[in-house]
Amino acid sequence: MGSGGENDLGRKRVVAPAASKDELSGIGAPIAPPLLTARLSRIINWLGGGIGPRLLAAVLLFSSVVTLTLTALQLYLDYDREVSAIETRLDEIGRSYLGSLGESLWSLDQNQLRLQLNGILRLPDIRAAEVREIADRPNPIRIAVGESTTRAAIERDYPLSYVVAGTSRQIGVLHVRATLTEVYRQLVNRGLVILASQAAKTFLVSFFIIYMVYLLVTRHLVAIAGFVSKYNLARPPPPLQLDRRPPRDPDELDKMIDAFNAMCASLQRAYGELRRANTQLERDLVIRQRAEEDARRSEQRFRDYAETASDWFWETGPDHVFTYISDRADAFGIGGNYVIGKRRGDTAADRDSEPQKWLDHLALLDRHEPFRKFEYRGRDAAGRVHHISVNGQPVFADDGRFLGYRGSATDLTEQHETEERLRQSQKMDAIGQLTGGVAHDFNNVLTVITGTIEILQEGLADKPQLAAIAQLIDDAATRGAEITTQLLTFARRQPLEPREIDVNGLVLETARLLKPILGEHISIETALAEDAWSAMADPSQLSSAIVNLAVNARDAMPGGGMLRLETANLAFMSIADSGDGEVRPGEFVMIAVTDTGHGIPAEIRARVFEPFFTTKGIGQGTGLGLSMVYGFARQTGGTVRIESEEGRGTVVRLFLPRSVGQAAARAEPVQTPGLPRGHETILVVEDDPLVQGYVIAQLGSLGYRTLVAGDGATALAFVDQGAKFDLLFTDVIMPGGINGKELADTIRARRASVKVLFTSGYTDNTLMHEGHLDPGVALLRKPYRKAELSRKLREVLTGGPG
Repeated sequence: MGSGGENDLGRKRVVAPAASKDELSGIGAPIAPPLLTARLSRIINWLGGGIGPRLLAAVLLFSSVVTLTLTALQLYLDYDREVSAIETRLDEIGRSYLGSLGESLWSLDQNQLRLQLNGILRLPDIRAAEVREIADRPNPIRIAVGESTTRAAIERDYPLSYVVAGTSRQIGVLHVRATLTEVYRQLVNRGLVILASQAAKTFLVSFFIIYMVYLLVTRHLVAIAGFVSKYNLARPPPPLQLDRRPPRDPDELDKMIDAFNAMCASLQRAYGELRRANTQLERDLVIRQRAEEDARRSEQRFRDYAETASDWFWETGPDHVFTYISDRADAFGIGGNYVIGKRRGDTAADRDSEPQKWLDHLALLDRHEPFRKFEYRGRDAAGRVHHISVNGQPVFADDGRFLGYRGSATDLTEQHETEERLRQSQKMDAIGQLTGGVAHDFNNVLTVITGTIEILQEGLADKPQLAAIAQLIDDAATRGAEITTQLLTFARRQPLEPREIDVNGLVLETARLLKPILGEHISIETALAEDAWSAMADPSQLSSAIVNLAVNARDAMPGGGMLRLETANLAFMSIADSGDGEVRPGEFVMIAVTDTGHGIPAEIRARVFEPFFTTKGIGQGTGLGLSMVYGFARQTGGTVRIESEEGRGTVVRLFLPRSVGQAAARAEPVQTPGLPRGHETILVVEDDPLVQGYVIAQLGSLGYRTLVAGDGATALAFVDQGAKFDLLFTDVIMPGGINGKELADTIRARRASVKVLFTSGYTDNTLMHEGHLDPGVALLRKPYRKAELSRKLREVLTGGPG
């Protein structure tokens, strides 16, 4: 049986290649070598895309499935046949060997048992045989031959018996193991041969099918597609003809080509008729197209004007309700979604405050009269108020029926705000000039008062009652000097000594000073930026500004509250960011003072920085606190903003320019006891007789010799006459066409060694630029006392502290 299986397998190995060779010769016979070579490249290109690869894949897949299925079925049948042969062989062993094995086992003939087992082992596919004795004695017989480790095997156990006294008795067991390894090997070889032969046959058949499809169908479809893609109705090609070999009977392709050529002919006829119809239609539509183009241009012209104009356009119906508004209004928050369906008065913010104006306007609309430059305040969709100017023209139908109004509108909000800022700036400048002039004259008077009161106090030292009166006069003069200082600060005429300061440190130090000033009923809170920049400002003036703001906040919180001091860094990218047309863009340090007081009413909020303006009672304030803060911030190069809401409190923000490290801190003059004296000659130039007499008397008491001139021309005459003097002590603002600065420059040009000390209560930017004293300028501010005069003279004459 085993040899028969091997013969079958051998026959299959011979037959399959022969069949493949026959089929290959059958396919290649009708194809001439020149034709195969010429079309090989086109077939390869066709296989690169289109239906060729899909057809090939489908044929191969289907053939592979069929081949695998049939091969598996064939192998299963062969496996079943081989296994049946092995089982038949095992059955034969049970019939042929059990009797002799039983006799040999009964007689305990082990040699005979081994010979019989080796005979069984020589049978095909038998790999192991074993005899085991069943006996109740030590070491029963057990003989095994062959290999017992075969994995794929069929095993049988046969009982061995012997007849004793007419009774059959089982004396042992025969165990036989048949292997399936050879069966599997034959099945694998047989399967490989079948798969190889079927794969070759499937590939050749598939290639032949694909070639025939290409030859008979697809190449013609490609030709049809190329003809269609290049077909031109204006210049039609000749009728389509396929490259097909005669003789042949007409088939589906021929019928399709005939139908296609007939369709092309019909298209040509329809195209000719369409061209004639189009020509006629073009002639009929020329006038209409021109009219539509004129209308479109007119509409586009109006739209361009409407969308590029700074104004916006609107329309209302006969009931004065808006029916149209141009897109330009969206830029001002007055878009169509907000306005359409409303009347002009519905969005007005001044209808209640100016009722007569609106009654007159509505009466004009009812009379259907045109109007121009009707100005009102209207609200946008966000509730913001805009100043708007509108022009309108009534529209009537051909029959005289009133259709509504058409017109334009202009947003004047920015213009109004600019004009208001200009008026405010002009007003503040005018007040500043007035207060500066008053402070100048007042400082001259105070200089004489403060100087002479010192003389009186020395003479009244032994008269306590009169000395107390003199002290009251001195205190009043000091208070007057403080007021003039505040006026000059507001007018931005107060010489500053700016330096680089630690804003956080100054705010903390000022906060400690504020605790006894504000009282226990007001708590102080600080929120300082950890990375706060240094500021360039006069520290004493900044501290005074914070104190002034804190005192105002205290007065706004009579029942107690909270004062918050805050610092932060801020950069103004443009002038608009600062809210002040005179502040340049740059980096600033912000100091905010916030209170929880009663707030400032809106109607007086714009006047809070005016000097002498106050809402406090008589004798409760001068009205110069916020004015001084305003002037200091502007003179320093920054600005100030105030925000307030009644019942919610007020916040004032100071913006000071950031320091870039170019200014070093200045040392304060060292105060020395006593009055330094001197013996030098001083040229005194002072136009005020009272001040002139006071200065001469004070300088004489300090040991100095003096030359006196009432104006610059007289002083220059002394120089021309060769008068000798060591120091020029001159007022800055003087009559006669030459001021103190010009006089000093002229004298220094002639005598470079002359020292100069200026004095003034109002410098008028003569010695200052951007609020700062020019480098190297020595100034004694009016009013001054004798001690201040003495120290300043020694400081200038010796080049160091007096």
